[in-house]
Amino acid sequence: MSLLGGIRPPIAVLSVLLLSLAGVTALFLGRVDQSVVPKAVQVSEQHFAEDGAIALRASVDESATDLARSTVLFNAGSPVSADTVLDKLSNTYQKWMGTAVVEIRSGKLLAARGETVPLPSLDRSALAGEGGLDPKMVRLNNGEVRLLTFSLLSWPDTPQQLLVASSALKFPGISLGKFRSIAVVDRAGRILSSDGLPVVEQASTDLQRQEAKVSRKQLTEFAERAGRKAAHDARTTKEPGSGGYRGASGSLLGGRFLSDRSVGGYATLTGPAPGESSTASSLGLTVVSMAKVAEDPTRVISPLFGLIAAGALLGIGGLAIAVLIGTVQRPLIRLFLESRRLSRGDVARPVDVPGYGETRRIGAALERLRRQLHGEPADATGPDATPRGLRRTGSRALLCVCAALLLVWSVPLVLFLNRADSTAVVPQQLVDDQRERTDTLSDRVRRALNEGDADLLSVAGLIGDRTEADAMTKVLERTMTEHLRYQSLYVVDSSGQVVARAGAKPRQAQAKPATADPLRLTGQGGKEPVVVATAEIPGRGGSALVGEFRIEFLNSLLRRPGLGVVRLVDKDSKVIAGNTGFRAFQSLPDERLGDLVAATGLKIGKSAHAGGVLYRDDHVRIAAAAPFSGGGPAKALGWTVVSWQSADRLAIPEYDLQNRTVLAGLLGAAAAAACLGWMFIVVVRPLRHLAAQAEALADGDRKTVLFPRHHDEVGAVTRSLELVRQQLQDQRRKQPRGARPPQDPRHPQDQQYVRN
Repeated sequence: MSLLGGIRPPIAVLSVLLLSLAGVTALFLGRVDQSVVPKAVQVSEQHFAEDGAIALRASVDESATDLARSTVLFNAGSPVSADTVLDKLSNTYQKWMGTAVVEIRSGKLLAARGETVPLPSLDRSALAGEGGLDPKMVRLNNGEVRLLTFSLLSWPDTPQQLLVASSALKFPGISLGKFRSIAVVDRAGRILSSDGLPVVEQASTDLQRQEAKVSRKQLTEFAERAGRKAAHDARTTKEPGSGGYRGASGSLLGGRFLSDRSVGGYATLTGPAPGESSTASSLGLTVVSMAKVAEDPTRVISPLFGLIAAGALLGIGGLAIAVLIGTVQRPLIRLFLESRRLSRGDVARPVDVPGYGETRRIGAALERLRRQLHGEPADATGPDATPRGLRRTGSRALLCVCAALLLVWSVPLVLFLNRADSTAVVPQQLVDDQRERTDTLSDRVRRALNEGDADLLSVAGLIGDRTEADAMTKVLERTMTEHLRYQSLYVVDSSGQVVARAGAKPRQAQAKPATADPLRLTGQGGKEPVVVATAEIPGRGGSALVGEFRIEFLNSLLRRPGLGVVRLVDKDSKVIAGNTGFRAFQSLPDERLGDLVAATGLKIGKSAHAGGVLYRDDHVRIAAAAPFSGGGPAKALGWTVVSWQSADRLAIPEYDLQNRTVLAGLLGAAAAAACLGWMFIVVVRPLRHLAAQAEALADGDRKTVLFPRHHDEVGAVTRSLELVRQQLQDQRRKQPRGARPPQDPRHPQDQQYVRN
């Protein structure tokens, strides 16, 4: 017999698959994540740390780029005093805590603004070496850490000067919410700066002081663990296929204080693109976040359901296997034995005819052929009467019955059992994290627009009234190379004519209105929104520098894992950008989301605040909206970042149980479809064809040669029938003409034995 053909292999494989599925169901259907802190909360904390790392990296890189570009523009013009340099920087950017200009040769301080820059830590002799102008971290006497960024001011016939900017390792625009802290950690796991930790000296009770000490100790422990994990390659620390953040990141589970458990997340600062490094990524910093989450010790999922489901599968599967063995396999094997007996000339005993379907038809044909081998004519043996009732049931119907039995187990698991939408407990921490992360994303977009406007102001101020068109074009091209946020940069005169251009063709080239906002949204009714920033060029009679933002740049800011669908909408709640596909200026897909945007736009106190909500309608969803808040020209746009995601995408125990239940049902249906389909192709369909051939042979067709299709039981019966056909032909040739064939006295022609 063939290894994969025949009736036995499909039934054996189906039995093994059902037994394996029953074991898997019993072991794993009830063993979901039953930790007191759901996996979804831990993953959310990891994403929070990643958001902080992205914000810190963008801030450090943007600071270094702005300082370097400003010095390039200063160097391209006429020499100016150190005070003029710092004044222009201070008027354009408000991102540095202190700035200073030092003459490199003498070490003389020429000018300073803001807090005192820690210049004594500066080694002027190392500036000319490799990496001499790389940013450096300096710890002050009070324990705080400052990041020093350097750039050179060089003019002909003027001593070379060093521009130094000092900034704190703080997170711009990170919304921490309640009970969360965040820290920057170096390679050794030492905390360089932190935010959100309760201060022991400000605690009013002993319990609050104890909580502050425990929190600081726990964050220090998380920092040390994160420092060790960050030293490994991200490809070895992440789960295969996890994707997402390119650097090393993960979650940490800490100790317990009262009823709260500390959950941490960490993420290293990595380059903005795969394979690229940046100023921030070279510092070897890691961001660590920590939140306190209330435990739920009552949340327990019993394994009883898995045991019941496994027992039901064993019962139903055993019944289906018994049906297949009793009504298909055994009758077919009996036919094989009977046909082989006839082909060998043993025609004394009647054929043991099965009771159902195609095997009954073939058995009846074999009995008629046996009688014909005794010499009876084909028309004298005659076909049997049409069977009635269950005897008419064919092999296809039996397979359908077995499939129905297995689907009785699979379909309820897929469609009805363990539905989580009505019972799922969504931790409040997830709703809070959705709100805080959306608020952080909103501030990130606002800061990016403000940075774009500040860049234009800086370039416009340095262009002045004496720069020629060719020189302006070079400045614009260099600015576009350094800042990928722009799609087009161009200078227009008072009549709206383009004087110099870099990038794509301008879409909003016109004279600058006297009351024009620095940032404007245009393109309503078109295929793509157009975000325009305008900066007047001083001394050029109404000329202005205009920058058009790339929508792809805004889309890239919104792409963060763990937030679901994210949209940037204008003051009329029309979509401008998103992390997935969208139509320009389309409305939000749900009226409730529009209501959420409108509610968060209302001012509470001096400004509007982000909001989050949990919807329980057709399915459970988490949504959040955060309007632009804070300073800068972008706030006047009135835009809002809104995000939403279905709760069934989160690692919540109830949804994990639902997903595993559905998976078990699908595996059962797949096993039934595969094995029963295999049996239909290999056994049932050839068996139906063989039944028709056997009946034709019994009716007197001696010319049709029977060829076996497979080397299995059906093929063996076919070969035996071919041998019987050849014996009948030989018998007919040897019989004298006109002679009446002898009758078998023991078996009259109308007698037939049928096995029920």
